[in-house]
Amino acid sequence: MTEAELLRSCHTIFPGHRPRRPAEMYAAMAAWCERHDADHDVYGSGALIQSFEDKIARLLGCEAAVFCVTGTMAQVTALRLGADDHGSRLVALHPTSHIFVHERSNYQLLGHFDALQAGDRHRPWGVADLEAIPDRLGAVGLEIPMREIGGQLSSWEELEAIKAHCRARGVHLHMDGARLWEAQAGYGRSAAEIAAGFDSVYVSLYKGIGGLGGAMLAGSRDFVARAAEWFRREGGNVIHRSPYVVAAAMQFDERLAAMPDYFRRTVFLYEALKAHPEIKVNPAAPQANMLHLHLPVSRERAIAIRNELAAEHGTWMYNRVAHNALPQSSLVEIYVGDNLVGMDDDALRGALDRFAAKLKHAV
Repeated sequence: MTEAELLRSCHTIFPGHRPRRPAEMYAAMAAWCERHDADHDVYGSGALIQSFEDKIARLLGCEAAVFCVTGTMAQVTALRLGADDHGSRLVALHPTSHIFVHERSNYQLLGHFDALQAGDRHRPWGVADLEAIPDRLGAVGLEIPMREIGGQLSSWEELEAIKAHCRARGVHLHMDGARLWEAQAGYGRSAAEIAAGFDSVYVSLYKGIGGLGGAMLAGSRDFVARAAEWFRREGGNVIHRSPYVVAAAMQFDERLAAMPDYFRRTVFLYEALKAHPEIKVNPAAPQANMLHLHLPVSRERAIAIRNELAAEHGTWMYNRVAHNALPQSSLVEIYVGDNLVGMDDDALRGALDRFAAKLKHAV
């Protein structure tokens, strides 16, 4: 079987939310549209999309928000405009920024801005990481939480100091909030409180929300209007955004309401993992509803173990497996969503026991 077929054969899935196949997803979208008498937008103009943009803006404490077909487009556009406004093409980013790790040098090849790595790739930012930069910055991009280091957050005190630092120096502060909704539980604060002091905020409509794709970019009305014009220039002016908006809107409130449960379940998973010291967990304590597990086996063996557990026990432990810094080690991510929230405690512990036994046998 392919990996996709193997996953579909499993009755117990650890990461994320229960996947919905296209027919089920589209049926749910159609039913939602019937209940809400929804119409298509036309190039972003229409009651459905504009009301959802307004809703996101209010949640973030911003004047306005605009839909963008991808977060990749939203982020580089926001940083480009912010840097231009502040008279410097230089943008500071954490070494694990999505822009560096996953976007194939788009900021550089497309001439958006010049990027500078700041801070330690294994630690979240503190204000000292920015204070150490002697150059005049146009913009700073900060991911909340930092996905590539296990969903870690800068402390609240450091975050406030970073905001003050950028404000005092006239630097545009942009938030990569792909998982901002998840960070609310870790900080114990609302999205608007976290976003206060940022000049622009990007949020995803599919990662924790479970939509088909798409993003929102929020900020001042003037900034958002200029960003929308740049999205058109960059090829993001699709005629109907409604499928993306409906897929997110129909489950948005439910997902946000569940975030505290996801975080509590992450804490439970973290405690359960203590019974298996061969699995090293990052961060040292949960800060969002995700954990990174460092495994004492190669990437190839970790994939084989996952597939064996799926075939033998109907349990899917994780998705992507990455090489780790040390030889014969690997890294996997567990995003805690509906699957783990709905799993029986004993079933969760039993799956971890079987997983750990496979790891021990492989070492």
